[in-house]
Amino acid sequence: MKPKIENEYPIDPIITNRWSGRAYNDEVVAKETLMSLFEAARWSASAFNEQPWRFIVGVKGDKNYRKIFDVLGEFNQKWAKDAQVLVQVIAKKQFSQNDKDNIHCWYDTGQAMANLSIQATKLNLNVHQMAGFDRIRAQDEIVKDENFDPVCVAAIGYRGNADQLPEGLKEREYAQQERKPLDEIVTMI
Repeated sequence: MKPKIENEYPIDPIITNRWSGRAYNDEVVAKETLMSLFEAARWSASAFNEQPWRFIVGVKGDKNYRKIFDVLGEFNQKWAKDAQVLVQVIAKKQFSQNDKDNIHCWYDTGQAMANLSIQATKLNLNVHQMAGFDRIRAQDEIVKDENFDPVCVAAIGYRGNADQLPEGLKEREYAQQERKPLDEIVTMI
């Protein structure tokens, strides 16, 4: 169950329904459904249309899933083990047209993940992005290309029951979602 959020101004329900829950059920995510998420990411904006994002996908039971799971921090392993899909998200560090550093590659990859997350919400899937992973191991064991940075790991699947989570995590699942007030993040000139 997703906690209710409090808005200061109206926004589209697809945004209010997006949530990084930690409880997943064992329903398999069909390949076509999963590819719809990556299609949404593909159409994200990027500097010079570079599209620096790449996705290394692991489906529960395959070797990529195990590799991605193994680089997660212990805290994230406690709950991510139930997600049907794990994705190592990476960003290409240089522009293809001139090999210059793309200082926007992480920003652009984040935008692609936002598109992916909104599409997932539309399809009743949950996406939980994690910074809690070993970046060095991910680089050495999964990415294996110095032209790309590991950005995050995303767990994807259908929402499960929060009661299945270990103590301490269950409470987080039911906790009220909060954001900083707009006057802290917006300056009008």
